Amino acid sequence: MAVPYGDLGLGDFLDLVAKRQPAPGGGAVAAVSVSSAASLVAMAGRYSTGCLDGAEELVDEAERLRVRAVCLADDDATAYGEVIAAHASVRQGDGTVGRADVRAALTRAAEVPLEVAELGAATARLAALLVADGKRDIRGDAATALLLAEASTLAAAHLVAVNVEAGGGDHDLLRRATQSAVSARQSAASVRPPAA
Repeated sequence: MAVPYGDLGLGDFLDLVAKRQPAPGGGAVAAVSVSSAASLVAMAGRYSTGCLDGAEELVDEAERLRVRAVCLADDDATAYGEVIAAHASVRQGDGTVGRADVRAALTRAAEVPLEVAELGAATARLAALLVADGKRDIRGDAATALLLAEASTLAAAHLVAVNVEAGGGDHDLLRRATQSAVSARQSAASVRPPAA
């Protein structure tokens, strides 16, 4: 990867995602989606400074989440590349790479989406505050951020499960991902339409 994904134009990034290549894939897209949700939270928070106590701190936190999440898109692509390389080395009989190396690569490939899930859940919590008490004119944007953060968290948590199961990895990673998914769902419950 020559240029960090965050430095690409949106169209260029989407073109890369659409290509027949392993990365950027689901993890990178989830990370960029969390970053997008955090960007909406930051915008909605800025509009809510007159009506929401702590809005400035909320904006600062949203900005931190936004920047970190977009960096994780690159980390995810790197981690997934290491999994592919480790599997290829084992298949080719490279004596320097063994099953333990594949397991380590899969663990790293689970750790990155775990952080994406945790950032997504944190973004969802901030967005829920804005949906409830932010400036009325931007509550639709806050709800969009909330639902996007929830979906990204669920996607990232799923990727953690895939990589943990594939590598026989640390089930604590899966437990933490599940906690993030539950937290994001709880935050998003406030914008669910009533059951028919």
